[in-house]
Amino acid sequence: MPSPTSRTTAKQPASWAFTEQFVAEDDVLQRARERAADLGVEPVSTGVAATLTVLAAATRARTVVEVGTGTGVSTLCLLRGMGEDGVVTTIDSDAEAQRAAREAVADDGIRTNRARLINGRALEVLPRLTDAAYDLVLLDGDEREYSAYLEQALRLLRPGGLLVVDDALWKGKVADPAARDASTVALREVGRTVLEDGNWYPTLLPTGDGLLLAVKHG
Repeated sequence: MPSPTSRTTAKQPASWAFTEQFVAEDDVLQRARERAADLGVEPVSTGVAATLTVLAAATRARTVVEVGTGTGVSTLCLLRGMGEDGVVTTIDSDAEAQRAAREAVADDGIRTNRARLINGRALEVLPRLTDAAYDLVLLDGDEREYSAYLEQALRLLRPGGLLVVDDALWKGKVADPAARDASTVALREVGRTVLEDGNWYPTLLPTGDGLLLAVKHG
């Protein structure tokens, strides 16, 4: 009988590719991805996009904060999993990308008041948001600032709220101790903090380029 380790690592690249394409995307999301390509913006992967919809639905999220709007791929996926009264507050310093995100929201027939797009630096905007008022916080901005984002997310989430950190494996380098570039170190530190500071119930998924999930202790 194969060992548990060999069982989980067998044909891993093929399995990863299969999971990424498991949920087909519709024309609205494909157009949002095309806008991202035109603007040189990297959206969440297809696997992460589908996972965001599931997480928003499973947590019955009504209030979400997103750091890193891009052209709206992740914003749309969050909104699709939320109820009709759900609102995503999404922050990005790229005004052109946010205009594309606004177009994507309209393209999907979502009421404009459900997507609160704020143009600005996340570390200037996040401190102005209300304590313990959010069901889910998604971090997909400047990875070098993730530790500071994490402090804000802990404050913003209600007890039992869900933290989602995209790119948590950062091009496969987080697991390599020899990789010491700033982005890798920052993401490695976020993972370590979530594991060790006692505020979270964490797990790490291989979806996309790594998806760190953590529920805030009640």
